[in-house]
Amino acid sequence: MLTRKIKLWDINAHITCRLCEGYLIDATTVTECLHTFCRSCLVKYLEENNTCPTCRIVIHQSHPLQYIGHDRTMQDIVYKLVPGLQDAELKKQRDFYQKLGMEVPGDVKGEMCSTKPHLDPQRNGETKPEDTSNKETTEEKQEENNDYHRSDEQVSICLECNSSKLRGLKRKWIRCSAQATVLHLKKFIAKKLNLASFNELDILCNEEILGKDHTLKFVVVTRWRFKKAPLLLHYRPKMDLL
Repeated sequence: MLTRKIKLWDINAHITCRLCEGYLIDATTVTECLHTFCRSCLVKYLEENNTCPTCRIVIHQSHPLQYIGHDRTMQDIVYKLVPGLQDAELKKQRDFYQKLGMEVPGDVKGEMCSTKPHLDPQRNGETKPEDTSNKETTEEKQEENNDYHRSDEQVSICLECNSSKLRGLKRKWIRCSAQATVLHLKKFIAKKLNLASFNELDILCNEEILGKDHTLKFVVVTRWRFKKAPLLLHYRPKMDLL
């Protein structure tokens, strides 16, 4: 079977951000046209614009940030194609938190540990072959030690109802992983209120409807950056935007 080698240079145009011209970091795709950029680059761009930086199509007249989403598949592809990129990015994040004297979030620690190869000192630093005999036992231990994202960076939230058509939550103060999304919150609220479908809910921050794929970390950074905890979110029955 013939194999064809492709140089990284030949596909650079497909795995780089048009805004910063670097490799994609935290890849984020515009749902309207499927063009992808670094999340920080795109968010900064959309603070002053409402069109795609590549094709100039209007994403949304007033709420373009609701129509972008994290593209995990693309980011995984970039990390696999570009040697050392993931390690370098995680190191930057770790150094950033340490420079500010802040604790490194659990999700960053976890990714750093998972990217480190197992070295055998008796083999002069060569990568130690995987021991498949204990693979099932290891997986079982990992499942037992699953902390359900408790080691992640945490976000304190206050969920308030601003509609007379829905009742308020008995416990409106919650604390959860910064990697949780608005969709997770919708499902949580729908379950607590015994609603037929979570799709009938809107969640707002600063009177702006949040996209379902936004992580809580993204919401804090873009809409609650200079405000004190907890992050105040409101929920209401879904309203169709014209």
